[in-house]
Amino acid sequence: MAAGADHQSPKYLVLTGGVGGAKLCQGFAKILEAEQVLFAVNTGDDFEHFGLHISPDLDSLSYALSGLASVERGWGRGDETWNCLETLGELGGDTWFQLGDRDLALHLMRRAELASGKTLSQATATITRSLGIAHPIVPMSDDPVSTLVETDEGRLAFQDYFVRRRCEPKVKAFIYRGADEARAQEDMAALLKQDELRGIIICPSNPMLSIEPMLAIADLSKRLRQSVAPIVAVSPIIAGAAVKGPTAKIFSELGETVSALAVARRYGNLLHGLVLDETDRALAGDVSKLGIKASMAATLMRNAGDKEALARKVLRFVDEMYEMGAYGVGKA
Repeated sequence: MAAGADHQSPKYLVLTGGVGGAKLCQGFAKILEAEQVLFAVNTGDDFEHFGLHISPDLDSLSYALSGLASVERGWGRGDETWNCLETLGELGGDTWFQLGDRDLALHLMRRAELASGKTLSQATATITRSLGIAHPIVPMSDDPVSTLVETDEGRLAFQDYFVRRRCEPKVKAFIYRGADEARAQEDMAALLKQDELRGIIICPSNPMLSIEPMLAIADLSKRLRQSVAPIVAVSPIIAGAAVKGPTAKIFSELGETVSALAVARRYGNLLHGLVLDETDRALAGDVSKLGIKASMAATLMRNAGDKEALARKVLRFVDEMYEMGAYGVGKA
């Protein structure tokens, strides 16, 4: 599919956030030319820390596509040192959010770019080019959107909940502050109007933490529903459990069954298709009853081969739906 790509080639919009999403994006980057895909990333996690603009999901994808990501930790760079953080602790500074020395350099660069008047999109482009990444990565919006978590201990900023408190408080609801006023990032908005757009793919990211901050942007949600392409998600739930992170815990605390079917219900009529793991084949019929076409695949990504295989499977599913015109639901 990557060979001979040009402006006539089919194009794909990929919505992603977190480590699970970054893994599938690595697969797409292996088989699609840079001109064929746009990775749009959740920035509801962004926050200010020691005067720096931290964009965890943008950085996770940037490190993944540049080959710099830490496999052992699952976040940050692999070739990291921690001298600044250790010295900060010695000085009595706050060290709950861990920034390695090399990671800190990236954040200093982003801070300088933003301080010069550049948008987050422009700052991201500067950073990704410097890291040798060919495929375009953009934030979901250049306007600020912040995920807030309503818990049994009160309202928490996202990073307070996710990192400082390690997702321990019980979740009651999520608020995406700023989403009503935010606009979809301009490259993403332009792609959603293009005839060459073949499909919109939602990665196996946490729906509430990584994808719904995007869908909460009224401007983006409207553009997604008006697009000419099928919208397909990959379930982050396999056999009633999450591969990593608090996804299963959050589903349970919100009173929802932890299953791929709950993911389908969560996204509702936005979806035209859902890729489920082979172990969840029994749920395919129930997903179909929601008006969402189900497809089966091996969705657990243990290595580079798994990532590429799943990416190819997802693209085939999207292409089949596009060619058949089998995506008439979900745009109302």
